Amino acid sequence: MNTQVFRVSGMTCGNCVRHVTQALDALPGVEEVTVDLAGGSATVTGKVEPAAVVAALAQEGYPAEPAASQTAGAAPARRGCCCG
Repeated sequence: MNTQVFRVSGMTCGNCVRHVTQALDALPGVEEVTVDLAGGSATVTGKVEPAAVVAALAQEGYPAEPAASQTAGAAPARRGCCCG
């Protein structure tokens, strides 16, 4: 099983978590999704390309990148959600 962690920007509430979870669950090959609102991350288990995860989240309005590639000290981009 392949597990990948992504930094996700713009999540501010439980509704954001629901949107991110649903967007990732809909991707072919995804077996499990865990979203950490406080940590600003999503963990995806299954056979899915990182680019597909990033694209799915961008389509929902949540900029994301693989956790290992995040630039240290960079401020995350915010797009906000229904409550932001």
